[in-house]
Amino acid sequence: MFDNKMSLEFIAKSENEAFARVAVAAFISQLDPTIDELSDVKTAVSEAVTNAIIHGYENEKDKMIKIETEIIGNEVIIAISDKGKGIDDIKQAMEPLYTSRPDLERSGMGFTVMETFMDELHVESEKGIGTRVVIKKKFNIVS
Repeated sequence: MFDNKMSLEFIAKSENEAFARVAVAAFISQLDPTIDELSDVKTAVSEAVTNAIIHGYENEKDKMIKIETEIIGNEVIIAISDKGKGIDDIKQAMEPLYTSRPDLERSGMGFTVMETFMDELHVESEKGIGTRVVIKKKFNIVS
């Protein structure tokens, strides 16, 4: 069961990364996030989309990326999926500074950034099938 949900698909072009960030941010604005919370989500979405474009599809622009976003209470769950080449070793890929594309001078911090800015990060991947990154964050938490 969910309180609200949206689904979005777009071509895996780097120009669409900003669109993905803004679309998710606009959707979750109903949770009344702080500017910092909104920035955190936008950054994590950006990293996941960029990973799909660069690593999943290796910049093949005719491929699609899907984002599914659910709001359940005060939590947002965002799933970013591709049908790209998949990840050989998820544990290794999640290590800070690891990159499968050193030729592109990538920093290897994408998953680390997602983990830092979100409350939860789950990665599912299968060689030749694709990758699904699920990130979660709770809003309006009073401490």
